[in-house]
Amino acid sequence: MTTSDFALKAGKIWFNGTLIDSKDAQVHVLTHAMHYGSAVFEGERAYNGKIFKVEAHNDRLFRSADILDIEIPYDKDTLLKARQEVLDANNLTNCYLRPLVWRGDESMGIYARNNKTHVMVAAWDWPSYFSPEKVNAGLSLKTSKWRRPAPNTAPIQAKAAGGYMIGTLAKHESYDAGFDDALVLDYKDRVAESSGANIFMIKDGQAFTPPTECSLNGITRLTMIDILRDMGLTVTEKFWDYDELIQADEIMLTGTAAEIQAVRLIDDHVIPVGETFKKARQIYSDMVRS
Repeated sequence: MTTSDFALKAGKIWFNGTLIDSKDAQVHVLTHAMHYGSAVFEGERAYNGKIFKVEAHNDRLFRSADILDIEIPYDKDTLLKARQEVLDANNLTNCYLRPLVWRGDESMGIYARNNKTHVMVAAWDWPSYFSPEKVNAGLSLKTSKWRRPAPNTAPIQAKAAGGYMIGTLAKHESYDAGFDDALVLDYKDRVAESSGANIFMIKDGQAFTPPTECSLNGITRLTMIDILRDMGLTVTEKFWDYDELIQADEIMLTGTAAEIQAVRLIDDHVIPVGETFKKARQIYSDMVRS
């Protein structure tokens, strides 16, 4: 068995309570999470040695596990300390962190209460999700054929591994067509999100973002709402359709991995990269590094 170069980048991983080498962090192919998607996770960033809004991420990890009927075998404080252990062990100050909770290989089948719960925390260098050129110019989005499901058909508010397959398919579709990312609509053809980030629209000096009926209520989304309000903008949570979106004065994406990104193109519709984005992005950058 070999370990990929990417996996080796993680160095030391906190694995069920112990720091181990990345190459030794292995699971069996009959792991329940691999077959049935029974795993939840967080994506977090550390800036200057401090994880931004780590308590909020930790709370959401436990909330996601509860939604998927998974009992985490550690308390919240232990997992907060685990993150710091990983940063210290890998000598990282600016990086991405991935806590993951999953069901093991004790039994195979839909019923999973006999399966042990495992927990790990990994971290690695990841300066920016998009290149500096893309950040400055703005991203291009292609509308995906895939749709976000109705809230009574999937555990929308759990940051669950299986829920991201729609994002993967949408991302592949957009990349293959030469775009940076995907625009994903919901089951009613309303604007929902990108492949893995929340979306904001600026129109006539006001900000709008879809309610999180069909998408995760991102921690960066909540941060952006506060930033825009502090900038003096009214922020309204409302649904809108594709035709409204392409008439926007500005469009932005928000997420822990993506941070704050402007959108310059939706399919063949040009969107300005404006001053609201530039100011909000600078405020966010100062905030996470303060």
